[in-house]
Amino acid sequence: MDGQIYVIDAGNGTPRQMALAKLRYSSIRAMFITHHHSDHNADYGNLLLLGWGTDLAQKVNTFGPPPLVKMTELFLALNDYDIKTRMADEGRPPLERLIVPHEITAGGFVYQDSNVKVTAALVEHPPVSPAFAYRFDCPDRSIVISGDTRPSANLVKLAKGADVLVHEVMYLPELEKLIAADTNAKTLREHLLASHTTTEGVGRVAAEAVVKTLVLSHFVPGGYPFIKDEVWADAVRPYFSGKLIVGQDLLEI
Repeated sequence: MDGQIYVIDAGNGTPRQMALAKLRYSSIRAMFITHHHSDHNADYGNLLLLGWGTDLAQKVNTFGPPPLVKMTELFLALNDYDIKTRMADEGRPPLERLIVPHEITAGGFVYQDSNVKVTAALVEHPPVSPAFAYRFDCPDRSIVISGDTRPSANLVKLAKGADVLVHEVMYLPELEKLIAADTNAKTLREHLLASHTTTEGVGRVAAEAVVKTLVLSHFVPGGYPFIKDEVWADAVRPYFSGKLIVGQDLLEI
């Protein structure tokens, strides 16, 4: 927004994807972590370290559930040797001064600057708690990111009338194939069914929230077995009549 970058989650590969998207690390203004699963936070520290090693020089406010502060401290300790070496050899400022972590434990107002107002809502992603969805109200649009969740009344309320809802999605007909290939099938099946949202559920949430555009993301299953875009769309369409987009890496909306 207005040349500033607001990062939502930082799973493995986020710095590389930002480079491929030609987004400058120096433009990162804030980062928002939905919950502490590694596919959402593995590159939390790495993104900021790599950014600092290139052109990131402004403070970055980070937000997320506990133990975000401790995670930040431990990441800085892990990379202390590299950080001190680069400070001495390259004249960089202390990285710890640029990362400002804020822990959130409840829904409500999170952050505001001249570009955006950010509000959070508690969602349900057992056994991980707390887990959050975020709404970004900008001068020209409103965007909601669901995070990982089963169908959530809090999320519906947060997303009311939003221009864009980016929501996780699970396709039940192919779920058993995913599970069958896992040695921990029973536990995995119980987790997925209890903590994610089916294609039908996603459509109903978007319809109830009366959002203009629904973007499907965080696909379960997301790799094998490969599911064509039209299958995802066809499974959601009976429950949502607005604009529907099947998300892709590096897609701009």
